[in-house]
Amino acid sequence: MTSPCPPSASGLPSTAQGFSTLQVQAGHHATTAVAAVPPIHQTAAYEFSSLAEAAGLFALRRDGIIYGRNANPTQQILEERVARLEGGASAVAVASGQAAVAVTVLALVGRGGHVVAAEQLYGGTIDLLQETLDDFGIGVTFVDQDDIAAWRDAITPRTRLLFAESVANPIAQVLDIRAVADVAHAAGVPLVIDNTVGTPHLIRPGEHGADFVVHSATKFLCGHGSSLGGVVVDQGSFDFGADPGRWPQFTAPYQRFGDMVLWQRFGRGHAFAALVKSKYVHDLGPSISPFNAWQILQGVETLDLRVSRQAQTALLLAEHLAQHPAVARVHHPGLTGNPWHALAERYLPRGVPSVFSFDLVGPEDDGAFERVASVLDALRVFRLVANIGDARSLVAHPASMTHSHLTAAQRAAAGISLHTVRVSAGLEDPADLIADLDQALLAALPAFPPRGVRKRHFAPA
Repeated sequence: MTSPCPPSASGLPSTAQGFSTLQVQAGHHATTAVAAVPPIHQTAAYEFSSLAEAAGLFALRRDGIIYGRNANPTQQILEERVARLEGGASAVAVASGQAAVAVTVLALVGRGGHVVAAEQLYGGTIDLLQETLDDFGIGVTFVDQDDIAAWRDAITPRTRLLFAESVANPIAQVLDIRAVADVAHAAGVPLVIDNTVGTPHLIRPGEHGADFVVHSATKFLCGHGSSLGGVVVDQGSFDFGADPGRWPQFTAPYQRFGDMVLWQRFGRGHAFAALVKSKYVHDLGPSISPFNAWQILQGVETLDLRVSRQAQTALLLAEHLAQHPAVARVHHPGLTGNPWHALAERYLPRGVPSVFSFDLVGPEDDGAFERVASVLDALRVFRLVANIGDARSLVAHPASMTHSHLTAAQRAAAGISLHTVRVSAGLEDPADLIADLDQALLAALPAFPPRGVRKRHFAPA
């Protein structure tokens, strides 16, 4: 039970203060009981105990929170939790997964730098790398992620990082992380892995050589399609001090903080986060809201339970679709015969992620869109949504949605056809999902060749 009239900061009963003072300050006390679950710190700014404390915080001489654009206590809980789940040293949470990729590349590459990236990436990431970051003077070379020699050959003296997804969206190609990490480290640059689809429950890229791991926390970490967020984790494995001339943003004096050198002040595993927060989040403002950070935290608490069940459901769906006469191929590395099946067994012993794709039967002609639409529009349990990792089962048409900005050649390099349908398995009853697919495919069967006309296969044609 609490006192009905707690004392004010002045020591007088709150009722003795003026209305204006009460409406601003009454009821908030530093002695409030600690919540059993992470609270939402819904505040834009923070009160300092003294000017000396404020000055020390603004100069980065003291650790703490300056302003809500840079950090928030709810956000810090999320950062520590995801860093621990990924086995990393520190993390930065931002407003979206796209923001997480952007601040990571900006912080590591710098003006005039170069990125080597996999061709098999989410369409929005390709947009960012090949168009927007080009405006910042950052170049990119895309390579087939399975061609290790291509990774090596694409590296130039300007290259500052290699970038790929642990499990690619939407075709579910599994990356040989260790092989690509060895190429990156031989060149003296870090490997950045987007682990949104993989999740730290199924795979921890840092254990296979990745130096930085990014997430669209909107997806599996949140798990309910309710909140945008992104996280980048510094594994603490990359030594910027080993070649200081290549990494002046960490090893040279930081101009806005006088003679401070981030590598000396914060050290391995923390200098990167300090730079991202004090410069790129501070200047560009891609801040995560306290409420979204809290919602994502709620989702993280059930991550392993959801992801395990979704992975099991996805494999059941893939096995069923592989037998369907209207389906040309299924892109799921859990299926025997899939080109990435061996890598899935090696890197994903807990299960293959629940995001995969399948291709409908039919020629790559002007009627492809209508054939796909006839199926997707007939679905009743699956939702047509541009998202993945939701509790609900979702479908999308990459060629006209998430990867619509890519050229035909880029889509082909990523394994995407006009008939490709992306699936993100949710938490519904698998029998209901299978029945929904069957009725939608059956309704559209007149548009497809009859059973027996073609031979089913899993590998790309």
